[in-house]
Amino acid sequence: MRTLESIQAEIAALGEVDLFGTAKEVSHLPEILHDDENIKYLTSGLMDGTTWLVVCTQKRVLLLDHGFLFGFKQSEMNLENINSISFQTGLFFGAIEIWHGGARMLIENCDKKTVKPFTDAVNAAMQAIKKGQGSAPQATTPSTSDDVVSQLERLASLMEKGILSQEEFQAQKKKLLGL
Repeated sequence: MRTLESIQAEIAALGEVDLFGTAKEVSHLPEILHDDENIKYLTSGLMDGTTWLVVCTQKRVLLLDHGFLFGFKQSEMNLENINSISFQTGLFFGAIEIWHGGARMLIENCDKKTVKPFTDAVNAAMQAIKKGQGSAPQATTPSTSDDVVSQLERLASLMEKGILSQEEFQAQKKKLLGL
């Protein structure tokens, strides 16, 4: 089972994400994610009047809501079963719309900077599955070497602060470098 610290390091390596109001949901990720699953992107937003954490892995999209006082709700969609995903942005916030079978999931009030990267991550993961690459975890390929350097610097900073162990740092470093 994966540790919360390793998952937090994986999230930190993603760059700018929105986790507003979802600390409890993030703390449940070690119990929910499979050992062979990698987080491709995540954000938070409102659905049905409550704040949800929305996570894309190479296999599925997870929606998590830990109630204010008690209770936990989880919904998941296998990427093969997603019909379409789209986003829209406004002045401050954005929304993500996912069609899964005949059902429509609308996640509103997302940080507008995160809706396009989330949608892109879902589309890329869906394409990888269609090409037969979805069964094995894929290393993220940064668009430039500057991305790798900045992500390594962030990981090193987390290690210096004691958030990551040396082993967790090395594991994340290998993922970033595709080793």
